[in-house]
Amino acid sequence: MSFSELGLLPALCSALDRLQLVTPTPIQAQAIPLALEGKDIVARAQTGTGKTAAFGLPIIQRLASVPRGAAKHRPRALVLTPTRELAVQVMKSLASYASTTSLDFTAIYGGASMYHQLRDLRRGVDVVVATPGRLIDHLERGSIDLSAIQVLALDEADRMLDMGFQPALRRIVPLLPASRQTLLFSATLSQAVVSLVQAFTTNPVRVDVSEDQVVAATVTHHVHAVATDRKRALLTHLLTGTGEQALVFCKTKHGSDHVGDHLERAGMNVAVIHGDKSQGQRNRALAAFKDGRVDVLVATDVAARGLDIAHLPLVVNYDLPLVPEDYVHRVGRTGRAGREGRAVSIVSTGDGRLLRDIEKLLPVPLAHVAVEGFEAVPLGGGGHGRGPQRRGNGGPGPRGAGHGGRPRFQHRKGASPRRHVAPAIA
Repeated sequence: MSFSELGLLPALCSALDRLQLVTPTPIQAQAIPLALEGKDIVARAQTGTGKTAAFGLPIIQRLASVPRGAAKHRPRALVLTPTRELAVQVMKSLASYASTTSLDFTAIYGGASMYHQLRDLRRGVDVVVATPGRLIDHLERGSIDLSAIQVLALDEADRMLDMGFQPALRRIVPLLPASRQTLLFSATLSQAVVSLVQAFTTNPVRVDVSEDQVVAATVTHHVHAVATDRKRALLTHLLTGTGEQALVFCKTKHGSDHVGDHLERAGMNVAVIHGDKSQGQRNRALAAFKDGRVDVLVATDVAARGLDIAHLPLVVNYDLPLVPEDYVHRVGRTGRAGREGRAVSIVSTGDGRLLRDIEKLLPVPLAHVAVEGFEAVPLGGGGHGRGPQRRGNGGPGPRGAGHGGRPRFQHRKGASPRRHVAPAIA
């Protein structure tokens, strides 16, 4: 199947050809025709499956086909994202898809000067990609008018709720025209996301290409249990001599700095990003990691959002996330676009409850693998994963999947229910 067969105009297909985007991904193949018909969509798909193009291409085609008219200085489409990094990434992607059109785009987000954002809004743009907090700042100062919005896209809706943006969303969305089209994309469909669906959409069609997997089937998951004071040594051991890039997640800014310093002393090229870094520092670190000039990127959850590395082979949870759904977004950085990836979690005494909560999202327990030279410890806190499997540096573990809450949606016409059989643990 080609993009032209989905109903996209030749000019858009030409831009996609130049970007070497030839074959639609499953989420694109199912969502784009429905969105072009003007339907509200609730889509569940893992990170890295092409969701930006799935909602972005229909938006571009719709706006490019109709002159601005009276809405010359008012945006006609709004895309909401949880973080500034993701807002910038989405805006750049949309602009590249629309290179053959005259559409204008801008990203508005916190942590950056208002000057350029105000300038773009005054000049007039077709599409605004925004974080909820900064958008409310603009609304309060009267620098943006949302009365001409034709399409609202919510990207990573579950992550926005995890970050506490529900009140902001419920403040923003009522300001949009009731006749708008709404496209909601999420890796998971928790009850909180279902509540958003019920409040923000009209007769939505559900598109689900996850086959009940909240993480890509191409990602293997290992858990290494070790004493707390041995975690840094184990991390160094796992990353030494692999020749691979790795993204390491820590739960605090202070912890990220300490882990980064430790790895640098071990001779690795390391960059650290977190909320205390300036936007310029974060952009430079992300660019260096994407370009391969940095081998290890140590980050907090918020700072790593929007990171899109096509061939990132390894994600390490140095600290388990406090919110189970964050595990999905973390490991979604690897195994993208059908490629293989590995997710490794380093746990210690007291992490059992967090691990149990993560496993509730997955159909099978994570594989516990003992690393030679690092004695495993009991986790406590109610964890119930498999006992350690001694494999030296570890072998393949289970491929994760999971289930989200399921609201009552229309199913895509012609789609038949799929049953996913979880693979056995190796």
